[in-house]
Amino acid sequence: MRSADLLVDAFGRVQEAVHGAVEGLSEDELAVRLDEDANSIAWLVWHLTRVQDDHVAGVFGTEQVWTEAGWKDRFGLPFSARATGFGHSSSQVAKVRAPAELLLGYYDAVHERSLEHLGGLTNADLGQVVDEGWDPPVTLGVRLVSVVAEGNQHAGQAAYVRGVVERRASS
Repeated sequence: MRSADLLVDAFGRVQEAVHGAVEGLSEDELAVRLDEDANSIAWLVWHLTRVQDDHVAGVFGTEQVWTEAGWKDRFGLPFSARATGFGHSSSQVAKVRAPAELLLGYYDAVHERSLEHLGGLTNADLGQVVDEGWDPPVTLGVRLVSVVAEGNQHAGQAAYVRGVVERRASS
């Protein structure tokens, strides 16, 4: 098995978790925040998708799906094209509202682009330094694993919020 195959599997698990957290919820349910400073499912999924889009495009030298395929315009959010959600304030988090179809459409487009890049990787490629701004410098393999880790973390948070939303609705 090639390392790229493991990465494809890992990214696929993030996709499953994202779909599990989002499918079947209304836009209002996706926007629920468990307290005034908490992140909503919509923001969590938008953010993890923006990070994946940004980081994968960055290491492979391609345009982000967000701008290239018009997702920024479809979402209509009041953020710059480069915004990924890092450092967002509570009021900025509240501005991320979107229906499930839009969130999943963007996520799936980013996922497909990621798989296109991952498919051709060799084990040797993963050792290439892609970011010298860290000590030690970040390799392609480390960057991709960090994208998967962040995606899983935020998808898990979104699944937790979904559970609370569903429990409240059934009470």
